[in-house]
Amino acid sequence: MSLRFGIYAELQTPPEKPHAELYREIMRQMEHADQAGFDVYSIIEHHFFQEFSTSANPLAMICAAAQNTQRLRFRVALHTLPLCNPMRLAGEIAAADIICNGRLETGLGRGHAWLFPATGVELAESRGRFNEALEILIRAWTQERFDFSGEFYQCRALSVVPKPLQKPYPPLYTGGTSLASYELAGKHGWGMFLPPLLPFKVMEPSINAYLKAAKEAGQQPNIVYIRPVYLGDDPQQIEQEVKPALLNFLKCNASPVRGLPSKEELNAKGYAFYASGALESLTKLTYEQVVEQEIGFIGTPRQVIEQIQRLREQAPITELAIVSNFGGLEHWKVLKTQERFAREVMPAFR
Repeated sequence: MSLRFGIYAELQTPPEKPHAELYREIMRQMEHADQAGFDVYSIIEHHFFQEFSTSANPLAMICAAAQNTQRLRFRVALHTLPLCNPMRLAGEIAAADIICNGRLETGLGRGHAWLFPATGVELAESRGRFNEALEILIRAWTQERFDFSGEFYQCRALSVVPKPLQKPYPPLYTGGTSLASYELAGKHGWGMFLPPLLPFKVMEPSINAYLKAAKEAGQQPNIVYIRPVYLGDDPQQIEQEVKPALLNFLKCNASPVRGLPSKEELNAKGYAFYASGALESLTKLTYEQVVEQEIGFIGTPRQVIEQIQRLREQAPITELAIVSNFGGLEHWKVLKTQERFAREVMPAFR
């Protein structure tokens, strides 16, 4: 089975880097991904925590990049549904699908726990808001007019325009750390994002839950595995070039924990992963551990090919999304990684 290859970007922004400079670099990297032959480019949606991400409007970036690319598909990973107005979001996604000429894919999630205190939305409402918003989105895309009366959202005789170019709507994905998310995705035949920095063994129960739910529902599984990647020829030179950014990637991913509610509240409201200390533990990993545990695919093209082959022996991965821009890595290094990966790794799986 052939393997799709994508790129996943969080837009991590070091304090000293101007936001506009990072955006210009990311746009160029998206164009390069199209030229190099990648299949899809995924961008996170995230607010309020600069080191983690400055990606406040991924649909705008995607629509802009679509005008300068030919075949690359685009995906938001993920829209935080409990913090959105779903009646408006449905039209925004449909408009973006039209502007992208049907190259849009849509990720939907509950969102990181640390986002809720900043927005004034109760953490305990996230699951209910997600479920209602999801129903509204699908009805908005597939029905000319509809009523909805829920706990959080109400509308009457609503007609959402425009409708998506892709029918019935762009392909759907979700992601997260709870088993409920994996079971939901498998049941509905959605693609599933795996978090970028957790070892395979940690995610194996979630993968199995997704596969089981998909099989029981007669759905085809679609697993997107995310890993930071850096390529070179000499181990010492690779370490010198990438080590600071790779360790900073871990630090940046754990940085928003300062905005989390108490562990008791997290456990009580369906966000047990954030109370586990797993994110904080990332900052304690050494460069050698990240490489040895294959939390990052770092090495020669041949070594990375072998890592991907081992991964596919463990689970039916359908897409590998590489993180080429992480932890403040310099623009030229990002382009070098994308170019070498496309030229020397991807052909082994085509």
